[in-house]
Amino acid sequence: MKITVLGAGAWGTALAIAASARHDVLLWARDAAAIAAMRHARSNERYLPGAAFPASLVLDDDLDTAIRHGREGLIVIATPMSGLRGMLARLPEGVRAQWLCKGFEAGTGRLGHEIAREVAPHLAAGILSGPSFAQEVAAGQPTAMVSASADPALAQLGVQAFHSERLRVYSSADPVGVEVGGAVKNVMAIAVGIADGLRLAAEAQGRQGPGLNARAALITRGLAEMQRLALALGAHPETLLGLAGLGDLVLTATGDLSRNRRVGLLLAEGLDLPGILAKLGHVAEGVYSAPTVLARARGAGVDMPITAAVVEVLEGRMSTHAAMDALMGREAKSEW
Repeated sequence: MKITVLGAGAWGTALAIAASARHDVLLWARDAAAIAAMRHARSNERYLPGAAFPASLVLDDDLDTAIRHGREGLIVIATPMSGLRGMLARLPEGVRAQWLCKGFEAGTGRLGHEIAREVAPHLAAGILSGPSFAQEVAAGQPTAMVSASADPALAQLGVQAFHSERLRVYSSADPVGVEVGGAVKNVMAIAVGIADGLRLAAEAQGRQGPGLNARAALITRGLAEMQRLALALGAHPETLLGLAGLGDLVLTATGDLSRNRRVGLLLAEGLDLPGILAKLGHVAEGVYSAPTVLARARGAGVDMPITAAVVEVLEGRMSTHAAMDALMGREAKSEW
């Protein structure tokens, strides 16, 4: 199969490396200098240092060439959510596309499949998601993911493109649930990072802070928030208990490679948000999607107190300590 990956960040690069073992893959980036540097090094030292490119992986900075390469196979959009609309609009009729970005679009509050339906209804489109750090996929470490689309043939094409002995890909007919899981888990990872950061800070001062019980509670109640919003938007309930829901939530909330978790840890240390983002040097989607997730939830009449607390902290209206106190101080109620 001919596969084009549009976007040479860490995740797009990792999937291009993984697919190159079995397919004819082209990796595109808009920056000609970045492409030249990757050609010379045969690696992406900015976003995925140390992960060597297979000899067969082609690099290009011309978008038209990249689209032609994948036109009869699969085009994978590996931009941030802010770039999805523009990329979909560039794809011609008959193309089959999947995106990797996770979140709600800022301003409109739309998920990826809603954007695709609006700007490119002629495309067979879907999402590839699940609990997956780019570094581990590029290194060939065991990973499981989900290829989701309302078009069964497109979902199976994603399986065909990326399923291997080290990367297990399941198909799903529920892009709504998969996309909500991918969007909300980033926000919950910030919340868990805050709790863990407060624990570490308290321990360093010989005090007690939030413990592992608090982490478990945030993950579990975060899953409940995720599921409530997904069901309100038309998802299947079982999707949120699978790889793109619970699986991605656990990985992003607890994994040391998680940028969103790192944001929470640094917020608990008292760093301001601009300083944190400069320190990370990479996109942490939860920072940008949290207000949009909350707005979409309120529009659907869905209560998401953890998300609301994260937004208050990110926007500087509440301290991390106050956010934890507010969540613990909510009145008692039935779990379901």
